[in-house]
Amino acid sequence: MPALLPIILTASYVVLAADAVPKFNVELTCHAAATAATTSPGQSATNCQRDEGDARTKLEHDWAQYTAAQRANCVGFASLGASPSYVELLTCLEMAKQAKELPEESKMGTGGTRR
Repeated sequence: MPALLPIILTASYVVLAADAVPKFNVELTCHAAATAATTSPGQSATNCQRDEGDARTKLEHDWAQYTAAQRANCVGFASLGASPSYVELLTCLEMAKQAKELPEESKMGTGGTRR
């Protein structure tokens, strides 16, 4: 049983983390984006931080409309690498929600009719 404790605690943490909008260090993310920009890096960082803030605000407002599975999957995706992004998280969640709402016959992998 003691060997299972870390697994149980980790699983609980993942579920709890998906219950609220995660905290990302967008300064670091935007600094990396601005460094990669070839024109006006200072302006790129400012625009990036504004976009990330806008995305976080929208996520805080709409968070409950996404399923726990969608939130957990997209938080993992948006957190990959050293530059987590609220814009990527929001995009992932919106795509996941829209994909779930598609009619079954339009989804890939179904036994739809061939012409």
